[in-house]
Amino acid sequence: MKYRKLGITDMEVSTLSFGASSLGSVFRNTNEQESIRTVHTALDQGINYIDVAPYYGLTKAEIVLGKAIKELDRSKFYLSTKAGRYGENNFDFSAAKIASSVDESLARLNTDYVDILFLHDIEFVPAEIVIHEAIPTLHRLKEQGKIRYCGISGLPLQLFETLIPQINIDCILSYCHYALNDSSLLGLLPLLEERKVGLVNASPLSMGLLGTRPTPDWHPASELVKRICKQAADYCAVHGYDIAKLAVQYSTANSAIPTTLVSTSNPQNITKNATWIEEKLDQQLLKEVMEILKPIANVSWISGRSEYNEQLQGTVETARAKHEGADV
Repeated sequence: MKYRKLGITDMEVSTLSFGASSLGSVFRNTNEQESIRTVHTALDQGINYIDVAPYYGLTKAEIVLGKAIKELDRSKFYLSTKAGRYGENNFDFSAAKIASSVDESLARLNTDYVDILFLHDIEFVPAEIVIHEAIPTLHRLKEQGKIRYCGISGLPLQLFETLIPQINIDCILSYCHYALNDSSLLGLLPLLEERKVGLVNASPLSMGLLGTRPTPDWHPASELVKRICKQAADYCAVHGYDIAKLAVQYSTANSAIPTTLVSTSNPQNITKNATWIEEKLDQQLLKEVMEILKPIANVSWISGRSEYNEQLQGTVETARAKHEGADV
């Protein structure tokens, strides 16, 4: 396992990290003991950073993770959780709620501090709340020793471009923007470097887009994106290769991306992921898959308030037109 510096923090994080959302039965019903074994296996594989949130499974993920780490040496791994989102449409970034949320998370996680606290999916609330109330609350929590570092998370990259120059944070968590089908996160790197902000990349499989199984109905991507991603996955399968392997290898190979979160509740799966990143990336297959995905490269979907999604307007239509050979 390789390790990289996270911004200007003192954290040397594993290039592959563990996203604990699966422990909350977010993707399928899970067995608690198996989930606990998965966490222990992840650490045994050299993974030293775990991310979770009260939103995942409506606190279940934190509860299960807390049981898994209760008997472990807390100094052997880094831990992040989130505040602000507590349900599908339940957001509260007030100072009082963030403070109580952290205390509740610490109790569930059986620890007295987290290394990072992220404000969760802030694209759904006005920037004023984040800038003038939520961020100052994070700074107070740092002073109290309950969190070591603070950050923000969300989907639209425009969100980070807008807010990072206005706030003082240590890191961000971005998802679905550094994967085989979407590498637009690279465009954000100069700003992160300038502001000395660390980066956590998540969802190298684009929330299930990159797989041979049908994409879940809830997935917000367009049908065109889903169809072409499925074509890429099937192409890998025909050549005896799991696209998940290619995706994880691709996302962890770039030294400019400190760490990439993968989520599973299966010990064998996390072992497989850790093994994959030690193997050589098949550059020829990567080139061929990228060619298949080219018509929908960097095509995302709208999330949250309109002011953070202006750059996305028309991207799906443009991709469809290109795919169908129309003039654009």
